[in-house]
Amino acid sequence: MELTCKLLEVQETQQITDSFRKREFVVEYAENPQYPEYVKFELIQDRVDQINEFKPGQEIKVSFNIKGRKWNDPKGGVKYFNSLQAWRIEAAQAAAPAAGGSSGSGSDVPPPSDEPGWLAADNNNAGVNIDDDDLPF
Repeated sequence: MELTCKLLEVQETQQITDSFRKREFVVEYAENPQYPEYVKFELIQDRVDQINEFKPGQEIKVSFNIKGRKWNDPKGGVKYFNSLQAWRIEAAQAAAPAAGGSSGSGSDVPPPSDEPGWLAADNNNAGVNIDDDDLPF
């Protein structure tokens, strides 16, 4: 997914574990300027530095994936968490397609997930079991 918006603020990089780091930033999305939306994204691992070249107030285009997690708490309750993981940030002007269309390089395909093992392992604990053989077609 992509969103063209105005950068509002950038947080410092957080070192979550020895092998996992993230950085959050907030944008203003004004599809209807009378009611702007304030959206928080996160950058993870080697992507945390992508935001360095942008300043608050600048128009940017954010390419991102929606991530959702299910967590069974020790008391037997179930909680759900969502995050918006940005994987590419570019200046809004540079984001406009060039004359002549796409180059066909496939650069618009989202990269594979860079999630650490402890996040992926959580899905197994939540009873999620997806195999290639389970496809309905």
